[in-house]
Amino acid sequence: MPLLPTARTQPKPALADLTVLVYGQTKIGKSTLCSSAEGAVFLATEPGLNALDVFQVPIQSWEDLLNACAEIGEGNHPFKTIIIDTIDNAYKFCTDYILKKFKIDHESDLGYGKGYAIVNNEFQRVLTKLAFLPYGLFLVSHAKEMEVETRTGKYTRIVPTLPDKARKIVLGMVDMVLFCDLELTAGEDSAQNIRRVIRTKPSLYYEAGDRTGRLPETIDLDFKQFLEAFSAAVAPLKPQAPAKPAATAVK
Repeated sequence: MPLLPTARTQPKPALADLTVLVYGQTKIGKSTLCSSAEGAVFLATEPGLNALDVFQVPIQSWEDLLNACAEIGEGNHPFKTIIIDTIDNAYKFCTDYILKKFKIDHESDLGYGKGYAIVNNEFQRVLTKLAFLPYGLFLVSHAKEMEVETRTGKYTRIVPTLPDKARKIVLGMVDMVLFCDLELTAGEDSAQNIRRVIRTKPSLYYEAGDRTGRLPETIDLDFKQFLEAFSAAVAPLKPQAPAKPAATAVK
């Protein structure tokens, strides 16, 4: 059977087809945002969903995550969006799983970076498999400040709290990086108002991005408004129906 394609793949205009990283400070509303996604189910690797009315699977180990993913992959369920909250804890569970499997106390015990490679390969294997399933995949993380040093000086950048290798794996596979942030605006009498926003464009000072390149730079941290902005952004990407032939007179 030939492997090479005979037609171009079309852009996926549905949010439920994409992989999205959502990150930001604690309790800013990341889980609330994700909970409004179509057919959402949480793979909850840490507490924090008690205030939300959601479907959730408690995940306390990498084996729990593997079992949940296997059941999701069978397709006998109504869910359309899988949310791992948080992906940080999922990576920790993956690390613990590998340490236990190889009967070591630390990744470095295998020598020559082999332990780190095995952990990262397992983490990437499972995430890639999930991303290829016909469901949306949302990965939730917290935010931290990281000092970046260049030839001309230093500056502070906000990034997801994942360890460096895991962060690179996630950033390389997602279609969107949504940074949930607080924006100060001037109100009446010079009072400052705080607006919760989603940042979607790359910046020197925080991690964000959008493969469509069409999302507004800043969107209110509200799923309905995000979905409206996303729908408007991907509308030009949707395949156009062929034009109907001109009507001809019946003779």
